[in-house]
Amino acid sequence: MMNLRLYYTLLLLCLVFCACKDINLEIAEEGETPYLLGKVDREGLEGPNYIAWFQENYEDFELDMTTISELKNELGAYDILVFLGTWCDDSQLQVPQFYKILDACDFPENQLTVVALSEQDDLYKQSPTHEEAGLNIEYVPTFILFKDDTEVGRIEEFPADTLEKDMLAIISDNNN
Repeated sequence: MMNLRLYYTLLLLCLVFCACKDINLEIAEEGETPYLLGKVDREGLEGPNYIAWFQENYEDFELDMTTISELKNELGAYDILVFLGTWCDDSQLQVPQFYKILDACDFPENQLTVVALSEQDDLYKQSPTHEEAGLNIEYVPTFILFKDDTEVGRIEEFPADTLEKDMLAIISDNNN
C-alpha cells in the first residue's frame, strides 16, 4: 500500500514537472545569444537574459492615460494572442510596452497567450507546437485580439499610431 502511494506521488510530481517545462523554454546554443521558444509568460520575459531590455522598455514607456481609461472598460471582453521573437528589436521594444498597457488596464492574465518564435532558418518564425499555423504570422511582434474565438484585429510589427490607440481602434471597430 505504501509503495503504491509513493508511486502515485512520484508520478504526480513528474507530471507537474513536465507540465511546467512546457513554458519559457530557453534555447542557448554555445556561442549564440539565448532566446525563448514556444509559450512564454512574463516570468520568462523577465528572466536573466531578457530583463534588461524588458525592464528598460517597460519603465520608459509613457502611457496615454486618456486612451487607457477608454480601453480599460472594454479590453477584458477579449482574448489576446501575442507572437514575438526575443531576438527581434521590435519585439524587445513593443512587448514590454504592451505589458504595461495590460497592467494599466488590469487585463486578466488568463486571457493572454504569448508565444516566442524561432529565428533559426529551418524554423523561422515558428514555435515547437505551431500555435502560429494558419494565422499568417509574417512579422513580430504580432498582437491579435479575439472576441468569442474570432479574430477581430491585429497589430503587426509596430503600431500605426500607438499601441493603446491601435488597440482601442480595433475594439471600437468591433463594437460598431
